[in-house]
Amino acid sequence: MGEKEQSTGGPHFVGKRDELIAAKRSFRTLEGRDILIVYHQRVFYALDSYCYHAGGKLQNGDIEEIDSKLCIICPKHKYKISLAEGEGLYKGTDPTQKPSVPRWYSKGVKQRVHMVTETDGEVYVRLSTHTGWIESDYFQGEKGKVEREKVEAAEKKKS
Repeated sequence: MGEKEQSTGGPHFVGKRDELIAAKRSFRTLEGRDILIVYHQRVFYALDSYCYHAGGKLQNGDIEEIDSKLCIICPKHKYKISLAEGEGLYKGTDPTQKPSVPRWYSKGVKQRVHMVTETDGEVYVRLSTHTGWIESDYFQGEKGKVEREKVEAAEKKKS
């Protein structure tokens, strides 16, 4: 009976600053967790690499400013996730307001984000220490990995 290995959280070296800037997006696996490191507008962000909604790969998502927050848009179903907080955003209307004007609303934190630090041109990621369940956690676990593989296999058959 093996005990579950305790996460150290890091900080984990993920690359040289200049290389990560040139790449703009980098994929790393830290302590078994798949992480996307994004460099955008002179800031590094790190978040779980699979969208909390259906496990889509965020690596190819567009980045847009939505409601004054930088968000990555999941290429699979166009879910909007803030890079800094992992907050899910959606546009909706309040039917009790007349006229009913669409505006952005928060679903709360849905995507786990991780802390990025830089020292002497080297970039490090410290994994999130938030102990509660965040929806993107599902696609990091075994069931989520099986689910992602099924979807990827089905998509390959289509193309």
